Order: sequence, then C-alpha cells, then structure tokens
Amino acid sequence: IVTTIRAVQPHLPPPPTFREACLSLRVGLEMSLTALGETLAGLGYERTSPVESEGQWTRRGDIVDIFPVSSEVPVRLDWLGDRLESLREFDPASQRTLDRLEEVTVVPATWSVVWGEAPTEEGPVVSPRATASLLDYLPSSTLVALDEPERLQAWSDRWVEAAERLWQEQSDVPKRHRPIADLWAAWETLALTELESDEGTALPCRAIPAVPHQFGNLAKTLRDYRQQQHRIFVISAQPSRAASLLQEHDFPCQFVPNPRDLPAIEKIQGQRTAVALKSANPVELQGFSWLPFRLTFVSDREFFGQHGAGAPTYVRKRRRSVSKQVDPNKLTPGDLVVHKKHGIGKFLRLESLTVDNATREYLVLQYEDGLLRVAADQANNLSRYRGAGEGRPPLHRLGSRAWSQATAKARKSAQKVAFDLLALYAKRTQQIGFGYPPDTPWQQEMEDSFPYLPTPDQRKATQEVKQDMESPHPMDRLVCGDVGFGKTEVAVRAIFKAVVSGHKQAALLAPTTILAQQHYHTLQERFAPYPVTVALLNRFKTPTERKEILQKLATGEIDIVVGTHQLLSKEVKFRDLGLLTIDEEQRFGVAQKEKIKAYKTEVDVLTLTATPIPRTLYMALSGAREMSLIQTPPPSRRAIQTHLSRYSEDKVKSALRYELDRGGQIFYVVPRVEGIEEISTRLRELVPGLRIAIAHGQMSDAELEATMLAFNDGEADLLLATTIIESGLDIPRANTIVIDDAHRFGLSQLYQLRGRVGRAGVQAKAWLFYPEAGELSEPARKRLQAIQEFAHLGSGYQLAMRDMEIRGAGNLLGAEQSGQMDTVGFDLYMEMLQEAIAEIRGSEIPAVDDTQIDLAITAFIPASYIPDADEKMSAYRAVAAALSHRELNALVEEWCDRYGPIPTSALQLLEVMKLKLVAKRLGFSRIRPEQKQHILLETKMEEPAWKRLQEGLPHHLKPRFVYQGGKNPKVTVRGLGAVSPNQQLASLREWLELLATAIPQPLLT
Repeated sequence: IVTTIRAVQPHLPPPPTFREACLSLRVGLEMSLTALGETLAGLGYERTSPVESEGQWTRRGDIVDIFPVSSEVPVRLDWLGDRLESLREFDPASQRTLDRLEEVTVVPATWSVVWGEAPTEEGPVVSPRATASLLDYLPSSTLVALDEPERLQAWSDRWVEAAERLWQEQSDVPKRHRPIADLWAAWETLALTELESDEGTALPCRAIPAVPHQFGNLAKTLRDYRQQQHRIFVISAQPSRAASLLQEHDFPCQFVPNPRDLPAIEKIQGQRTAVALKSANPVELQGFSWLPFRLTFVSDREFFGQHGAGAPTYVRKRRRSVSKQVDPNKLTPGDLVVHKKHGIGKFLRLESLTVDNATREYLVLQYEDGLLRVAADQANNLSRYRGAGEGRPPLHRLGSRAWSQATAKARKSAQKVAFDLLALYAKRTQQIGFGYPPDTPWQQEMEDSFPYLPTPDQRKATQEVKQDMESPHPMDRLVCGDVGFGKTEVAVRAIFKAVVSGHKQAALLAPTTILAQQHYHTLQERFAPYPVTVALLNRFKTPTERKEILQKLATGEIDIVVGTHQLLSKEVKFRDLGLLTIDEEQRFGVAQKEKIKAYKTEVDVLTLTATPIPRTLYMALSGAREMSLIQTPPPSRRAIQTHLSRYSEDKVKSALRYELDRGGQIFYVVPRVEGIEEISTRLRELVPGLRIAIAHGQMSDAELEATMLAFNDGEADLLLATTIIESGLDIPRANTIVIDDAHRFGLSQLYQLRGRVGRAGVQAKAWLFYPEAGELSEPARKRLQAIQEFAHLGSGYQLAMRDMEIRGAGNLLGAEQSGQMDTVGFDLYMEMLQEAIAEIRGSEIPAVDDTQIDLAITAFIPASYIPDADEKMSAYRAVAAALSHRELNALVEEWCDRYGPIPTSALQLLEVMKLKLVAKRLGFSRIRPEQKQHILLETKMEEPAWKRLQEGLPHHLKPRFVYQGGKNPKVTVRGLGAVSPNQQLASLREWLELLATAIPQPLLT
C-alpha cells in the first residue's frame, strides 16, 4: 500500500466496529429472505432493478443480486427456502455469471451505518466515538517504509498545526489528528533517504539528463557509466529501435525479448553490453543511476522525450466487459409506436389474456378508433416512432387505407434510394486505389508503445481499417466511438501504416485550433523514435512558417501534417497523399465537406466521430459506408455522474468546492461570450481564492494558446469558456464540468462537452443548469432528459439515434426523403430500405415481415418469473429480435442464470419462436389450424419455388404437404390438426427444417 501522511490520520472506525457492521454470506447459510432484505436496507443498500453499480441490490423470487461497495463486480445469491444454495459473481453489463464463490462479505454502503447514526441535513456524521488509522487495519508484522522522514515530519507538522487551529474553532468536534510519530509508534519502520543521514538507510541515485533525440550525447553518458563498471538496462516501449539507435552511436546494446531469461541477460552483461528490455506497462518512468549498486536504467524519456500516461497495471479481466447497451427502442407507456400493418398508435400497457385455454401476453396499443392487442411474441412488428417533424403525428385508424397508401409511397421512395446507394457503392468498389503492404516490425513496436491496454473494440476497429487500407479500393470508413474511448489511437495506427508501410503522406484534419494542436503533440510524441516528420498548419503560424510547411509538403519532406480546415485550401499541395483522417466531420461546413468528398475518390479517408450526424449514420446503417463501432469503455473509465437542475448559487458553490477539495480542476461552460467577465467575478465571490482562466473564440491566437497551456499546467483551478473546449481536449486533472444555460446547447454539443471530464479513472461529475425562472421549450427539455438518460459509458451511438428523433431525420443522399420517414417512422423506413437493397440484389423465396402463429399454445413469460415490467418487455423484445437458434439458446442460458429455471409457458414461447424463425425463412406468413384436421401455411410462394423446397422432404412425408396456387397460395399439412398443440409445434418445426435443407445457404445455427 502506497499512501500519504494525511490518509493515515485516524478518521476510520476501529476494525472491531467495522467488522460488526459487515454481513458475511457463505454457501449453506440459513437466513430468511425477509431478514436478508432488512439487513441490506440497514447497511444502506438501495433496492433497484437491475443491479448496475455499487450499493444496490434486488430480488427476483429466490434469486438475490447484491453489488457490495467493496467488490469490483456484483454477486448473485441462489436460495432454496431459507438456505443459501450458491454464490456467483456476475458481469453488471451483460448480467451473466462469471465465477462461483464460497463466501462473500457485504460491507456497509455508508459510514453512518458503521457509526450507528443517520446523516443529518447539515452534512456527514461526525462520530464522537474512538477512531482508527488505516495502519490499524494491517497486521502487526507490517513494515512501514518512510520516504524522506525529515520532509514527512515538516509537512506533517504544518498540517497538524492547521488541523489543531480548526479543531479549536469547533469545540464540539472530537479531536482526530495526531502527530506523525504517534501514527506508527507500534510498527516496525524503515527510513529511506537519498542523502547520507543518521536517520535511516541512504539510497543515493542520480538522474540521467533527458535531452530527447540527442542519441550521441546519451551514448557518451552511458559509456562513462560503463567505464565505472555499471550494468546498464534500457527499459523502453520500443526496445529494438532504442538498441539500434545506441549501436549507431558506437554503444553496444542488445534487445532481450524475454525479461525472465536471466542466463541470457547475465551473459550479455558479462560482455559489457547494455540490455534493452520491453516495458510492458510504460507508466511514468525516468532514467537514473543507482550508485551503490552500480546499476543504470534508461527510459524512453531520455531517448525520445516520451512520457507514459499512467495506465493501471492491474485490471481484472471481467472489468473489460462491454459497456452497458442503451436500448433506444425501449417502450414506456405513452410512447408512440409504428405497427407494420396498422400504422402509428400509442403504447398503453402489457396484459395477459387466455383464449381457448391458451394464455399469452399482449401489448395494448391505442389507435384513433379503438384498441389493438399485439401478441408479445410478435413485438418485432412494432418499433418506437422516430420522425423528422417537431410535432407528434396523429394516430391512425385501424384498417384505414391511409396507412397502406403511406407505406406503399415510402416503399417506392426506399427503392429509389436503394438504387442510388447501390450505384454509389458499386462506383466506389470499381475505383482503383493504393493497396498498402502488410505491417512492418516498426508498426508492431509503435503499437506496443500505446500506454494503455487496447479494448477489444479498438483492436477490431484497427484491424478493419488496416484491411481497408490493404485492399485495392479507396477506403471510406467511419469510426464511431464514445468520447475518450480511443478513436484517436485507431487513427494514429492508420497514419503510421500509411507513412511507414506505404511511404505515403498523411493529413489529419481537426475542427478547432486547440484540437489540432493536441493531435500534433500526440503524433509527435508517439512517432518520436522513428524517422517521421510531423508538421502543424494552423492560424498560429507566421506567413514565413506557413510558406516553408507548404513547400515541404509539396516536395515530400513532411510526412504528416495536422491542421484545421486550412488544409483543404487550394494552396496546399501534397507530393503523394495516401490517407486523410477527419476528426468530428459534423463540425465542418458544407463547402469543406464538398472538398472532403472530392478527396474520397482519390485517397483513403478515415472519419472519427462520437456523435455522428444523422446522414452519416444513415449511410453507415444502410451498408453504403463501412462503419466501426467502439463501444467498450477503457478498463479504468467510470460513467460520468450527470446532475440536471435549475440554477442555484449554493449548488454551483458545492460543485466547485467538491472538486477543489480533491485537488482537481473544473470546466465552467457558458453559451455566449457576452457577460463572461461578470460570471468570472460572481464565481470569485462564491469561492474566494479561486484561480480562473478565461477562453473564448474572440481572443487573439497567442492569448488563447497561452491560456490553454496555463490551464493544462495547473496554473488555474477553473477554465471559464465557451464551446471552444468542445472537441477532443484532454486534461486528465479536470474532473468536474459545470454547464450554464444548458438548454441553449445542442444534444451533440452537450455530449461532447461532458466528455471533457472523467478521463483519468476518477469519478467525474457534470452539472447541467437551466434558468431559475421560465419554462423550457419541448425540444430543449427532451435534449436535457436525453443527456441525463444516456449517462452510461458508450452511449454516444445510441444518443445519435435519439438526436435524430429530436432534430429531425434530414436528407438521405440529398433526396428529399424526410417526409416519407415522417409518415412511417425512421425504423420502418430503414427496414424498407434494407429490404429494397436485398430485393435488388436478388432473392427467390418471398420475403415476409413476420410469421403469425395461431396454434392453441400457452406461450408467455409469467409475472412470477420476471416481476419487473421493463425487464419483461426487454425479454419479449429479445425473443422477438432473435435471428437464429443460437441466439435463442443464449437467451435460455441468460434467463436460467438471471432468473432461475425457466417455467413451461416461457419454454413454449421459445419453441414458438424457433418455429417462427424457420417459417419466416421459408416465406410462410401465417400458420393456423384448418377444419380441426389440418394445419395451413399461408405464403406468396410460386409453385417452382415450392417444388424446390419439397426436395428437402423424405419420400413418406411428401403426400402430407399439399400446395395450392392461385391468388392466395397456401400449403396444407394434412392430418396434423388432429394431434395435441405441443405435438403440432414439434412436428412442424422438424418438418420445416427438413424443407429448409433444400435451400443452399446455411439456415439457422
């Protein structure tokens, strides 16, 4: 444990008191579920469903989920009566089991529970009882090492003096601070000093001077240490490159791939040769010479000036889970929905009905002239309404011609768009681009120098980008990832590949000067070890500097240029541009986008965005543009706590004080430059001594740059700014953002602004304030509700879906399609578009929207199995959306895991869905009984297609299937109506799967 003097002061409850307040649960424990619930409530745990974060618990029948505040993941308890049968850890994102446990300790959620007192409105509890230090929780054999005891003593004396003064002013508060010597009087100590001292053990060491890229000087320094018989180690993220640089300057150095290969290291050291080792986790390393032991270490800082960002060395694998998926189609009572056959209605509730002894659940929808009940297993016929208009569309009448006319018109429009899309796609695939060769060894080494652990999504996106680059066609890929989820790293790897593997130039286009500067510094630092030239072209450059950069771009002396929209001007000429990377494309204007479009036919284009503009998203969804999604949060990232409220000076003061007390910095964002000085004055009055820096677009370039650098270096506590800070700014110490007049910002702006904080693994907070008085407009209210609702990590993609709903659907391929989308809703229009594309590409079996199954089978999810209405609706939608038997089997596993053994009626529902999948694939639109003896399969299939299908049936079954053509073709299964409904279901599924064997493509897996 590495800690500070202040942290070991006695502010904790004594260990026996803390142990008494904990709840220990072990397999085999006898305890009633009522008593368990009362105990958890007493420990300060909140009952909520589902369990997603620390301090929550829930119960579903005999299954209890708890997320102990001391655990990295929640636990699931399975009870049989009053006996605890099993304990399992589970992933809060997927809700699936991870590991089995024998025992778990549930610690109190708040300190007030331990002290036995409730918190007051004035603030947290201050207990008059005895307190303990962190050291009291450690075994008596613990060794306490003191780093520079004299400096510790001096700092402690000042802190204790200040604490004593405060304590005397508040006489009713018990004394908790103690002098430094008292804290570890009972423990064995080891004092460590750098200089010779009587106080403890001296460990003198000398820093290696860091002069980046002066490899000759560094080699000379190391030769001097070698003459003093020092053993020299090079610890680098790119060790073979470091070793070859030293060898070029007459200093022998050899890379050893396996740091545990001690015989090889000993042998090389015996030859007075330095050993280069790979740094597995390049945190903040600095070279030094340890004189008593004659050891010298050199890091990337001395070679290239690279500073590793502090990445966590230990991340449990289960923490690398997928981010919580936000369901943009989640239905709540009152939402408008689109039914494929009946049009726009309003969702009211979920209810159970029993017809002919068969019980099913139905979604009740309100239409203009009555109610419609839709079986829950047909939920995929419904989608939540998303349209382009501001107002709510009227409800349709059941059975009216208006809806069929609207869908026919929309389908025609979708077919036209499908032709255009496919023509565009075909044109792109016919264009010949440059196919890059495979990765070089330098590529692997540069990628390994990334100071964080790449997430699975990052790896996949990088792989997809490289495949596009290596293909002979121009790349046009969109990488959509949440703010701070590592899109820039994907771009860094692509740029390096373009320059090193393809010997091409690369350009990185950023929407703001500040963001361009940040990208420039990132590329400079990452590519420092390699012979790659990076330049920055922006409005801060003098005419002379600008002219020189343009000349070097034309001659090919500059490999990579980073800049704002100036890069698109006519005077910028490249010798051989290979890759254009665009960050936040939606921030550029129409004229700039036209110039970008011209590039797309000639070079590879990579676009990065966190909240794609709707048109971009449509193109991606429609398959006319390749898209990579990064939805996995970095292992140490936490969701940003978002608070939405009317403006209050007390709340602002509390938010600022909280961040300052934990040593962080604050962004304070306002919508306009006018009045910014008055706001600055008001903030200084609220928090005396607050150091404020101001940044906005009307400042001079030099002034703006100086302000940003000063804030980055910690010279100001608060940056008062306009939306100039919106894009890409990365200041790890800033972990609170306050947004004033939040209702004046767009949804995408709010999302980007909030993403400026929470990048260092610290719990970040976002405060969105709207005026004290006055009503908000409906779009503004929706925007603010959406940003609070999508507080989860990885919600940028889903937020873009909501953004379409609020701002309007826009145009697709420049054609006026928004009216059609408004009529039938975005989701149904996109489905029509995808169907039209599939139809144009050719398909013989008739496509059906859904197969209606009217067999007398009880198939529903009982309320006793999934009591929570939202979870039950999600379960029905998951069943209806399943596309294969594998997905349905995965649902069976998930339900067993989360809710226990599946009841018969729910199993029947899954069996009905398996039949529906195969029937839909074969082009049957409805399955129903006929005259109590037969089963009828309705279809639009032509006889030749049926004859082809029939080849899959064994000889003895062929007479049972009778095809009848005409206006309404149908297939009669003779005699099957006479057996029980369960037997009908099983036989139909078996026989239809035999029919499916006649289709050459794989069917359902």
